[in-house]
Amino acid sequence: MQIFSAMDSYFQSLGTVGLALNSFIESFFLVPPPDFLLIAMDLAKPERALYYALVCTIASAFGGMVGYWIGKFGGRPVFIWILTSLSNKKGIQKRKQLKNALQKFNEVEALYNKWGVHAVFFAAFTPIPYKVFTIASGILNMNLLSFTLASVVGRGMRFFIVSIVLMLFGESIKDHLELIILAATAVIVIFFIVLYKKRHDISKKVK
Repeated sequence: MQIFSAMDSYFQSLGTVGLALNSFIESFFLVPPPDFLLIAMDLAKPERALYYALVCTIASAFGGMVGYWIGKFGGRPVFIWILTSLSNKKGIQKRKQLKNALQKFNEVEALYNKWGVHAVFFAAFTPIPYKVFTIASGILNMNLLSFTLASVVGRGMRFFIVSIVLMLFGESIKDHLELIILAATAVIVIFFIVLYKKRHDISKKVK
């Protein structure tokens, strides 16, 4: 989309401030993910890669809190509006998109009911749209401290993995970053499953 390309160019023109602004806004609104700008800046100045990752993490966590309060006070109507606001579709297509937005919220709500804070962590760390979960967290009245901790850890892990890998391997690894993140996600998922089973077994023994 042209509007996304224009946004990306604008953020890039602002340097580190643009990186922070991109990370902040992306946590609650439809702008390009900060990963693209982070990758470009890491490759241009690998000696500052960790600093850029820190900027992304802090700005994204604060943006996540904004998303949380948007959901808290705006409720479902704001959530649906954000998911459909950049569409020019009308009539049947618009109603279909609205239906899809409602379905997406129901899916997010189901994930919260099952996984709670872990859902926020995985949204912050993986390619899942983080903004969907920041706003949903407010709507569903998730504990703010738990939400913030999950956001900081998830976003921090994502951005620091990207920056550290680029700092060590440079341009040659750029096209494989998503696979690296997915592999790290798989390891974390396995860890949580093992931890859950162990806790479940311990609780059964105690009873």
